[in-house]
Amino acid sequence: MPPARGRDDRVRPKPCRHGTVKGMNEVQRFYDEHAWEEWERLDRHRTEFAVTMRTLEEHLPLPPARVLDAGGGPGRYAIELSRRGYEVVLFDLSQGCLELAREKAREAGVELAGCERGDVRDLSRFADGSFDAVLLLGPLYHLLEEGERRRAIREARRVLKTGGPIFASFITRYAPIRWAAKHEPDWIVERRERLERLLTSGALPARPSGFTDAYFAHPAEILPLMESEGFRTLELIACEGVVSMIEERVNELEGELWEAWVELNWRLGKDPSVHGAAEHLLYVGRARMEEDLR
Repeated sequence: MPPARGRDDRVRPKPCRHGTVKGMNEVQRFYDEHAWEEWERLDRHRTEFAVTMRTLEEHLPLPPARVLDAGGGPGRYAIELSRRGYEVVLFDLSQGCLELAREKAREAGVELAGCERGDVRDLSRFADGSFDAVLLLGPLYHLLEEGERRRAIREARRVLKTGGPIFASFITRYAPIRWAAKHEPDWIVERRERLERLLTSGALPARPSGFTDAYFAHPAEILPLMESEGFRTLELIACEGVVSMIEERVNELEGELWEAWVELNWRLGKDPSVHGAAEHLLYVGRARMEEDLR
């Protein structure tokens, strides 16, 4: 890997600029049209947000570290980390999400270090080793081919300083089946072809009235994927812990009882026996040293 550059050598992105992104696709259109729903999703799924933040707190370097939130959507994590003193560049394919992120950042009284539109498979505007940490909390869901997922991970590795942490999230292989059991139990019969495609490949194209193109990862594939791209694994966490799909009453809690559930789900989310029954898995790793890669 190329040597990491010092802070004085880095390329600074221009704040919150508009730009033309090649390859307009269904994923971009979906998030342009559902930016607000994506912002609100983590209000409904408070456990996911809280466990993810608990993990970031554990592994991020101290502020004011420089963080790339690649594929960060409307900026829930970027804004919260900026509020805590981090220098965060938000990077996303969706202009609608970026516009909402700017609005929400103003409401929160924080300033993002950058707000860039682009594809996570091409981070060429950023110099090698120019970030202290990288977040990939979403884009790997929408790259159906393994080669495209690897391309995004390699780009994240390139812009990350040696020894810096990466946080990469995955939707699990059986999450759609658990969702169907709760909301549309006839799905497994009426959409048998999609079910079989999910089970055999993990890749599902967009439905006209549903989620966009998505890849659902088997827990067993995540560590080999990330480690083969130059990362040393620190942990793999089920973001919902043990309350996946049964979180409604927990998410209504406040105060000491809420914090107790967050702590418990953060602890139990590290148990591999829970990983296949969660909706999201969060991989945490560090960019390996040159000598480790030989």
